[in-house]
Amino acid sequence: MNTVKPLKTVDDLLQAGLASPADRALLDEVAARYAIALTPIITRLIDRADPDDPIARQFVPDAAELTVAPGERADPIGDHAHSPVEGIVHRYPDRVLLKAVHICPVYCRFCFRREMVGPQGLGTLDAAAMQKAFDYIAGHQEIWEVILTGGDPLVLSARRLRDIMEALAAIAHVKIIRFHTRVPVVDPEKIDAALIAALKASGKTVYVALHANHSRELTSEARAACARLVDAGIAMISQSVLLKGVNDDPDVLAELMKAFVEIRVKPYYLHHPDLAPGTGHFRLTIDEGQRIVAALRGRISGLCQPAYILDIPGGHGKAVISESVIRTTGDGCHSVSDYRGGEHSYPPAG
Repeated sequence: MNTVKPLKTVDDLLQAGLASPADRALLDEVAARYAIALTPIITRLIDRADPDDPIARQFVPDAAELTVAPGERADPIGDHAHSPVEGIVHRYPDRVLLKAVHICPVYCRFCFRREMVGPQGLGTLDAAAMQKAFDYIAGHQEIWEVILTGGDPLVLSARRLRDIMEALAAIAHVKIIRFHTRVPVVDPEKIDAALIAALKASGKTVYVALHANHSRELTSEARAACARLVDAGIAMISQSVLLKGVNDDPDVLAELMKAFVEIRVKPYYLHHPDLAPGTGHFRLTIDEGQRIVAALRGRISGLCQPAYILDIPGGHGKAVISESVIRTTGDGCHSVSDYRGGEHSYPPAG
């Protein structure tokens, strides 16, 4: 069925045929804790005949979210520990996150900020809090890049985005402004001329990091939205999460990364799932993830290779966790494995 409005409640899911009445009580418990939203284009992508549909798995709530595993935490990557003022996360010297809004057009069931986003989350920065955030950025000369995240910053109106960009344009030491978003995929019509114009700022380079986890998300509408951004001079990179039951297969992952490159989106980060509460059913082991990512070598162009990343719990930053292909064998020599699993000495013997 075609859906003409976002799905935001368990009743909406039942009426759309995306949930079973038998699961109603458990899904109500999930909805009481974590926000629900599916845009019409995402709802149309779901194959109701497939109980393991990878699109549904990402967005339709599941009773498994009520199970909290040991080690899971409300702030898995330690945002709060590095937040000097409301809306700012300053974990690395040369860049900050600016979380202007904690609302999203869709709510991913694996979200690492699931305790902070949604109608019951941290909300949108008011004018006073936003000014304090800008003052913090202006007062720290080492900040070269501002990363707008949240929440999804592109849910804001073009006017609000233009105000943010004008404020950042006035800060000389900020050179790069990056937006992390799902909007081109989940609400592509929003990427119109007014919004694109609002993303530009004099003297700044703008990047848009597109979040998608399966090639089916890159519909013709999404591809057109990305083309509008790129054709306007905005560089695009990707971010994805390695998810059990969604893309934990080298062929599926390769198809996604190649699709990004085909639409001029450079693959950037592939995240190992964070320890957010109720997300254990999405997590592979790191060893499993390393094997999947290693299988991409030689299978797809270097243009398509993402960095496999772990956000170290507690706010200690990111670590690249791709499987090592080189080991020391002694006397200044190494053994290097090729993409077929063959071993070779370096420097070559003889």
